[in-house]
Amino acid sequence: MFGAGDVRIETVPEPIIAQPTDAIVRVIRACICGSDLHPFHSMSASAEGSPMGHEFIGVVEEIGAEVATLKKGDFVIAPFAWQDNTCVFCREGMQTSCLHGGFYAANGVGGGQAEAVRVPLADGSLVKVPGPVDEALYPSLLTLSDVYLTGYHAAHMGRVEPGKTVTVIGDGAVGLSAVLAARELGAERIILMGRHESRTDLGIEFGATDVVAERGDEGIAKVMDLTNGEGSHIVLEAVGHMPAYEQACGIVRPGGVISRVGVPQYDEAPIGFGSLFGKNVTLTGGPAPVRAYIDAALTEVLEGRINPGKVFDRTVNIEDVPAGYQAMDAREALKVLVTF
Repeated sequence: MFGAGDVRIETVPEPIIAQPTDAIVRVIRACICGSDLHPFHSMSASAEGSPMGHEFIGVVEEIGAEVATLKKGDFVIAPFAWQDNTCVFCREGMQTSCLHGGFYAANGVGGGQAEAVRVPLADGSLVKVPGPVDEALYPSLLTLSDVYLTGYHAAHMGRVEPGKTVTVIGDGAVGLSAVLAARELGAERIILMGRHESRTDLGIEFGATDVVAERGDEGIAKVMDLTNGEGSHIVLEAVGHMPAYEQACGIVRPGGVISRVGVPQYDEAPIGFGSLFGKNVTLTGGPAPVRAYIDAALTEVLEGRINPGKVFDRTVNIEDVPAGYQAMDAREALKVLVTF
């Protein structure tokens, strides 16, 4: 990406092993994330450009001398952050805060929207999928690199459990994934706030019991009406813009939880008496430590219990990624799958 709206396909040098703990992964499937649209809207122009993408699955092509758990030919999922999976924060299930980790497309590590990627700390960062791997599962396996498990993180941090009413704000891929995760965690009622019928229809398939198309004060009033004026036990905010946060504050029940996984596009948000304090509301959420959840979710996908790959509704090859960005930006596509 060379600036707002300026995505190009470039030929760059093949990645090489830089550290003995690295692996090179030949990418089979990647995708465009809703968070990629933030720089697509606002990135300053750059002569060098920035590599893009952080969600990919592929095959190990080469390993460094100190990689112990992987071999050439292994089919792997790459969580969107790389980590050693052994430091104190990783052991506590917060791999996105790994003391030695980092993120793709930064600090000399390439992006996932590419034919091959150097993966640092490969033993801790890559999750092997037992083979042979059915190509029909590729989309769902890819969602385990970020989008489904980001939705799951929202539900997990929100303490979703049987008997609770959950409201999900946002009908993008993460919001729909949060609906699916809330259903898997046993939520009694799931209200999806979204106004794009094709998306909310998938939300209903994933487990939403109610859909609220209204926004702002109207949306708040509708949710309050649906909950007998009590509000929602748990609100999963999957947008990242201030109006969504304000809706969350308006509909959360006293003593409830707001769990945010939409990357905040603001620096300050109300937390005082009229928003959180007065209702004893817990505010939680953040970047999903995908590595903490992926093993259990992988079993669910391989056994056919969940199919989160349904969030992909358009496929492009690598040469057409710029058109994929445009389609997602125009809301003509929910989430774009990239093939190679």
